[in-house]
Amino acid sequence: MGFKVAACASTGNLANSVAAHAARAGMRHVVFIPADLEAGKVVATAVYGPDLVAVEGSYDDVNRLCSELASEHPTWAFVNVNLRTYYAEGSKTLAFETAEQLGWDAPDHVVVPVASGSQLTKIAKGFAELARVGLLDEVPSVRVSGAQAEGCAPVATAYAEGHDHVRPVKPATIAKSLAIGNPADGPYAIEAVRTSGGTLASVSDAEIVDAMVLLARTEGIFAETAGGVTIATLAKLVSQGVVRTDERVVAYVTGHGLKTLEAVSGAVGPTATIAPTLAAFDEALPHAGESA
Repeated sequence: MGFKVAACASTGNLANSVAAHAARAGMRHVVFIPADLEAGKVVATAVYGPDLVAVEGSYDDVNRLCSELASEHPTWAFVNVNLRTYYAEGSKTLAFETAEQLGWDAPDHVVVPVASGSQLTKIAKGFAELARVGLLDEVPSVRVSGAQAEGCAPVATAYAEGHDHVRPVKPATIAKSLAIGNPADGPYAIEAVRTSGGTLASVSDAEIVDAMVLLARTEGIFAETAGGVTIATLAKLVSQGVVRTDERVVAYVTGHGLKTLEAVSGAVGPTATIAPTLAAFDEALPHAGESA
């Protein structure tokens, strides 16, 4: 296609991916992120070099700048700007993988984190396309629900108010990978949710942290804050009866917790700090030898 430079606007995870793939392909890459991004995501992108640009502002400011740069640099492939159609279609593979792991069957209900809204809409599209090509026996009836953080919930708010349009907001949440205040695919996400019979909900930062800890301690999965949003929303929808006990549910946990250590560093830590003696251990954990 004639592109010479790989580029993107990112809240972290896309930056990691674009930088890694560009390095492997031998392409120069220029990646743009908000300046207040979590340290883990910054390092995980910067390690690939060569150009990581931190922009003073929100993701929406970063994206606006990249849109302007895309018109100024025609040989730059901005993954989520002038290559957005390809980038968005890639999210369908989450539906493909789900159906494959379920023995070429579709779940009854999925819960998807929402930032731009693209991932949710394409997961819904993915299940429909599997049926169209015969990899699923019939057109699946998958209820699609979306999860947002209360500090950046323009799509969930529009849905709750019965609107088709999404009013932009200024993000203020620990879930920085979902902190897109003006989501490009927000209206399409609302349509997909309504059509499928799902819903959209939001959760607080405290609920996000609790969900991250819950997932780690019950499933052995350490999710980043976006995963906490998904699990906390799932718990809320179960308590509200939206997610039914007779449904097979898939919750999409889309990022590793090592990228967002700051979110849980104040909530977890050493159980005890002791001297290197048996007596100190027995005093600190007197019931450690008892069976659970």
